[in-house]
Amino acid sequence: MFTTKTLSFLRSLKRNNQREWFHARKDQYEQHCRQPLLSVIERLADDFAAFAPEHIADARVSPLRPYRDTRFSEDKTPLKTHVGATFPHRLLGRMNGAWFYFEVAPGWVWIGGGMWRPDTAQLQLVREHIARNLDEFEAIVSAPAFRKVGGLQGDRLTRIPRGFAKGHPAADYLQHRQFMAFREDAPTLATSKQFYAQLRSTFEAIAPFVAFLNEPLIESYSSSPSGTRDFHSATTFR
Repeated sequence: MFTTKTLSFLRSLKRNNQREWFHARKDQYEQHCRQPLLSVIERLADDFAAFAPEHIADARVSPLRPYRDTRFSEDKTPLKTHVGATFPHRLLGRMNGAWFYFEVAPGWVWIGGGMWRPDTAQLQLVREHIARNLDEFEAIVSAPAFRKVGGLQGDRLTRIPRGFAKGHPAADYLQHRQFMAFREDAPTLATSKQFYAQLRSTFEAIAPFVAFLNEPLIESYSSSPSGTRDFHSATTFR
């Protein structure tokens, strides 16, 4: 799907991160980056039915846009130097809850998912869900396939969050501000015959984890009188 020309284009883009340069080579981007990406998304759309049917793999929703949002960033370079895609939950929508994600960059291939930077409301719902269902959560994060991906990762607080007892049995998990599971490989994985198998197996391994994180958010959404989300997140993985 991806080729050495994909990585070559992304390396060149990193050296020449300018709109004019990109526009002059838009056809190369379409051929070597966007079209392979769409092929991966199309294949995942079929394969998700087996292990994550509630997640969306769609050419209109999943691909990352090539242009960066520089409004609140010190880095004003206009273009992303990686290609990637997000796979959100059908009910929760894009950039809410836990989702799957992958990207191909000049220096790495990143495959994983979870909750990158949940807002306060989402984080509280997930922490309470873990506290109520600790045995289930521990079984998920200690599963061999999950640990092979890299186990539970993400930024943590230095102390247990307010509202939970200091000696809470789930304290180690409740300190998380992010709930992530991912693997990072050399960029050459993207051009190898093993790429898609690795992508699918990683997503399949973390699917129970992603589903668990979404459970309290789906319950909150479903029980809302207006049928609208009472939480919000507008962050991306990278």
